[in-house]
Amino acid sequence: MCMPLAVVIPLLFSPLVWSGYLEFDQNVLVPEDWTRVGRLRPTEKLELTFALVQQNVDVLEETLKVVSDPDSPQYGKYLQLEEVASLVHPSDASQKVVRSWLQSYGVTNCLTVHTQDFLQCTLTAEVAETLLPGSRFHRYVRDGQSIVRSSAPYSVPSDVAQHLDFVGGLHRFPPKGQKPSIASSNSKELQRSESFHLGVTPAVLRARYNMTATDVGSAQNNSQAVAQFLEQYYSPADLAEFMSLFGGGFQHLSKVDRVVGTQGTGKAGIEASLDVEYIMSTGANIPTWVFTNPGRHESQEPFLQWVVLVSNMSDLPRVHTISYGDDEDSLSTAYMQRINTEFMKAGVRGLSLLFASGDSGAGCWHMGKQQNSFRPSFPASSPYVTTVGGTSFKNPFKLTYEVTDYISGGGFSNVFKMPDYQASAVAGYLKTVAATLPPKSYFNVSGRAYPDMAALSDNYWVVVNRVPMPWVSGTSASTPVVGGILSLINDKRLTKGLPVLGFLNPRLYKLKGQGLFDVTEGCHLGCFDEQVQGQGFCAAPSWDPVTGWGTPNYPALLTALLA
Repeated sequence: MCMPLAVVIPLLFSPLVWSGYLEFDQNVLVPEDWTRVGRLRPTEKLELTFALVQQNVDVLEETLKVVSDPDSPQYGKYLQLEEVASLVHPSDASQKVVRSWLQSYGVTNCLTVHTQDFLQCTLTAEVAETLLPGSRFHRYVRDGQSIVRSSAPYSVPSDVAQHLDFVGGLHRFPPKGQKPSIASSNSKELQRSESFHLGVTPAVLRARYNMTATDVGSAQNNSQAVAQFLEQYYSPADLAEFMSLFGGGFQHLSKVDRVVGTQGTGKAGIEASLDVEYIMSTGANIPTWVFTNPGRHESQEPFLQWVVLVSNMSDLPRVHTISYGDDEDSLSTAYMQRINTEFMKAGVRGLSLLFASGDSGAGCWHMGKQQNSFRPSFPASSPYVTTVGGTSFKNPFKLTYEVTDYISGGGFSNVFKMPDYQASAVAGYLKTVAATLPPKSYFNVSGRAYPDMAALSDNYWVVVNRVPMPWVSGTSASTPVVGGILSLINDKRLTKGLPVLGFLNPRLYKLKGQGLFDVTEGCHLGCFDEQVQGQGFCAAPSWDPVTGWGTPNYPALLTALLA
């Protein structure tokens, strides 16, 4: 999904860039796995999202720092949604200009959010193409999915451009979801002794991360959530079956507390089943929400829809895990910067957002003839989320120590600078492994480095469509596992009258690995060329851009985060 330089450069130097192209560096090439099936009829309806420029983003960032820093007297003094809204809501001028512009084209069917910084409007394709010069809407299909996107960049009038960050629903094709390998199963063999196992189950996770049967939730005001996109659904029957097979030995819930959105009626997805089953296993007995996007609205961006929902709900779970990502170079800088602001809005409200680091190692961006670089993933590269990498057992069938899972995403952002909270840790890594680092041309040494921590990501058992399936792998497994553990720690903090963890990273990096198993072996994937020969970065003592600070040692991490 990368854009050749020959396509990008003319846009960068176009005189229109500064007059109305909000996302001049957005990749508008159609990914190979999507097929164009025709132009939209003029009367067909679209739903577009207009992201209005916010106020006081610098104040928002400073607020996030002080409420997330355990050494600050403001630590844990989170804001309510109303307070966030009063801080960042667009100026009266921005709201007036954007609404007047829309109304002048007859666009009046719009919904706003509490913070007034998003407008979601319904309009016809004909009006949309007139409103947004340059846009050309076509329908595309992939594996039974249908989506509407513009095949060309859009622009807005120069007097409107200064009041908008971007317009959602024109670009950004959903990335391909993972397709885990599936082997035959024998459910009678699933539960074995703790020293030998045939794959990762809740019992194996609890044994490895030193969790006992009593490590379950009990607080009345605690909850956790997973988010699903791309028509991925979980099945209540699968969840019940999973817990009957694997939930012995600890108190747990077998039903999701709330579904936000509409569950699909098709077969359950492996991704959704994995997320729900495992956040409810480590975060046992804690009410769980599922945010789901059934993909019925072809012109909506599923991830953006989730962002808008979170921005607009006053009562939300404390921990959210999301197994979603895209290449940084496939997204516009304006879009990523605005999404970052949404993450900050969540953080100042005390929400913990956990994202999977990705399953392509350091990635590889083929920039030209014999010119490659590593390829960071977003939102994994955001400075305002906690990113989770992946590990494997040293011996895949025994409860041994963990090593790097070669697919574990990690590296350095090409867009976001390194945040202060991690500068010392990253400098230590770069100094320790200086002699074996990949060439500097492959990564941005001053960029936000990720992941922040990790968990097992290899060889999971999942129940999908009532069938136990082994060998499911990916950081989409490790992320809900860590999310559930953080929910348990929140549970203990709440019972002691302490604030929830919120944005974890500033505190995590101050712990310097305390409460975590350090992962020091193994490397992940990189570019397959003469210079790096398929290898990205390698694990090392303390923090590294493959497994972060390491994997949870629950009782020690609980002690550290209760201090």
